[in-house]
Amino acid sequence: MGEQGPLQFDPEAMRDIGHRTVDALVEAIAAIESQPVMCRVGAPPMRARLDAPPPAAGRPYEEVLAQVFADVVPFCAHTGAGGYMAFIPGFPTWPSAMGDLIASALMMDSCWWAGGAGGSQLELTVLRWFADWLGYPATASGILVSGGSAANMTALACARERRVGAMRDDLVVYVSSQSHSSMARAARALGFRPEQVRVLPVDRSFRLRVDVLEQAMTADRAAGLVPLAVCANAGATNTGAVDPLPALADVCTAHDLWLHVDGAYGAFAAITERGRSTLAGIERADSITLDPHKWLFQPFECGAILVREAEGLRRAFEITPDYLRDVETHDEVNFSDRGLQLSRFCRALKVWMSLQTFGLDAFREAVDGALDLAQEAAARVAASAELELLAPVGLSVVAFRRRPAGETDERRLDAINLALVAAVEQTGEALVSSTRLFGRTAIRTCILNPTTTAAHVHRVLDIIEQTPLDTLDLGDGTHASVRREPDIVHGWATSPSVAAPDVRWVPLFAAMGAKEAADLLTRAAERRLEPGETLIEQWDAGRDCFVILGGTFAVRDAGRTLATLQAGDLVGELAALDWGAGYGAVRTASVEALTPATVLVLTPEHLNEVLRRSPKALDLVERIARERQAQGR
Repeated sequence: MGEQGPLQFDPEAMRDIGHRTVDALVEAIAAIESQPVMCRVGAPPMRARLDAPPPAAGRPYEEVLAQVFADVVPFCAHTGAGGYMAFIPGFPTWPSAMGDLIASALMMDSCWWAGGAGGSQLELTVLRWFADWLGYPATASGILVSGGSAANMTALACARERRVGAMRDDLVVYVSSQSHSSMARAARALGFRPEQVRVLPVDRSFRLRVDVLEQAMTADRAAGLVPLAVCANAGATNTGAVDPLPALADVCTAHDLWLHVDGAYGAFAAITERGRSTLAGIERADSITLDPHKWLFQPFECGAILVREAEGLRRAFEITPDYLRDVETHDEVNFSDRGLQLSRFCRALKVWMSLQTFGLDAFREAVDGALDLAQEAAARVAASAELELLAPVGLSVVAFRRRPAGETDERRLDAINLALVAAVEQTGEALVSSTRLFGRTAIRTCILNPTTTAAHVHRVLDIIEQTPLDTLDLGDGTHASVRREPDIVHGWATSPSVAAPDVRWVPLFAAMGAKEAADLLTRAAERRLEPGETLIEQWDAGRDCFVILGGTFAVRDAGRTLATLQAGDLVGELAALDWGAGYGAVRTASVEALTPATVLVLTPEHLNEVLRRSPKALDLVERIARERQAQGR
C-alpha cells in the first residue's frame, strides 16, 4: 500500500477491523428477535452518551466499535425485526448490505459514465428489471435516488419540464387525500402555490374518485387553468389502497395529462401474480415511484423513479457547466443528467448482488408471504367481536381498531386505540402505528418483512383485542391541533378585522370564554350575502371556512341540493384543515344563500386556534369532517 498517511491502516489492520465489524453485525442481527423492537429514549440520556467534542487523538477502533454497539445501535428501531409492523418496515438482505460496504469502501461514484461505467451499467440493468416487472416499454428507464420522497419530486419536476417548461401560475396538479406527504413537499419545493394543488376526495375504499377528478379538471379549464398532472397511489401508505389506475390512465390520455403513480410501498408487488393483477394499469403511467428499500428488501437509502420515456429525465435535469465538459457522452448515460444529484452513491450494486444471490423467485416468495399474512390478519379482525376493519386490505396494510361492544363515543374510541398502540410498543415484542381514516383513529399494521410470521401477527392482535381497557392510560382525551404542516401561506393577505358580538351560542365557540371569543372575533371577518349569492364556489381554491351567524344556505353539486345549512352551522372546514404543506382539500360542492345571510369568515389559522383552545370544538369539527369525508364531499 506504500507509505501510510494519517487516515490509513495497513492491510492486516484493515482485515482485523473488517472481521471485528462483521462479527459484531452478525451477533446483533442474530439477537434482534430477543431485543425490544424499539427502545424509546429521551434527548438528555442520549446527549449524556454521545454529545461530546471529537478527540484530538484517536482511540483504538475496538473501543469505538464497542461504543457504537453500546450507545447507538440499541436506540435504533429494528425495522427488520419480525414484530416491526409500523409505518413501512425495512428488511435488508445480507448481500445487499455487503454491496453497500463495497460501494462505500471503494467510493463508487455513479454520477458519470467515464469514471463509473461498471456502476452505471448496473444501474441501467436493475432499472430495466424494474421496468420489465411493471410492463414498461423498451423506451423506459430512470434513476435510483434516496427514496420515495426524492422520486416523487423528480417525477413532478420531469412532468412540468416535459409538458410546459418553466413554472407557471396557471398549472394545476391533482392528488388524492390519501397521497403521501412527500407529494405536498414536492409541490411546495417546486413552487406550486396552494391554489395550484387540488386535493381530491376518495371513495369508501380510499381510492381516488375519477368522477371528481374529471369534474375538477373541467372546472379548472373553464377558469383558464392548465391541468398538468395526476398523482395516483399504487399502495397508499395509510391503507395500501391502489387507485383505479386503468380509469385514471384513460382520463389522463383523453385530456393529455401526465399520470404519475406513487408505488414507493406497493409497486414491487408486481413481481407476484396477485400483485400484477392488483396493479393492473400501472404500465400506462408516465412515471412511477418505487422504493427498493421497502418491498425489495434493500438497505436505506434506495428509491427509484421510472419514466416511460427516459429522455424526459435528461431534458428536465441535464446541465453541463464548463467544469464537466470532459465527462460529456454520446451513447452512454451520465446519471447526473437524470436527477438532482451530481456526486451519487452507487445504489445499484446492492440491488444487483442480492438478486443475483437469491434469485427473483425468493423475492416473489417473500412478497407473497406478506400478502398471505395480511389476509390472515384481516380475516381474524373481521371475525372478532372486539375488532373492526376500517379499510379494505388490498396489499399488506391492515387498518383496523378495537371497538368494544356498545362503545359509540368516537373520542373515547380514539383514546383507546392510541393507548393500544402504546401498549404494543411497551411489550418490546412488536411495533405498530396509528393513522386517521375518515376522522377515526386506526391501528395500522404493515406486514412486509420476510422475518414476520403468523405468530408475530397474532401476538399483536392478541394484545390489541385482549388488553383490559381499565389498564390503559387514556390520557385526558384531547388531541393536538389537526394541522400537520406549517402553512406556506402564513403571512399572505388575510381577511379584514371587524368587531363582532358574542357568538358563544354557536356550537364551535360554545366552550370558549367571553374574552377568548372576543379576541378571536376581532381578528376575523364578517360577510353579508343576499339570496342567490354564492358563499363557496365548487372547485374554488380558497381555504377559508365559514360559521353561519344568520340565514339559510343550500349545499349543491351540479344543481342537486345535498344539504341545507342554518345559523350555527360550519361549512368549508375540509379545505381549511391542512392536508400537508399548506395545501387544503378541494371544494367539491357550492354553497348558495337562500335568504339574506351573515357569516363569520375564519382563515385556517383562526380555525386551528379555536381547535387548540377548545377540545369540544375539535370534537365537533372532527365529527363534521368525518361525516362529510364519508359522503365524499
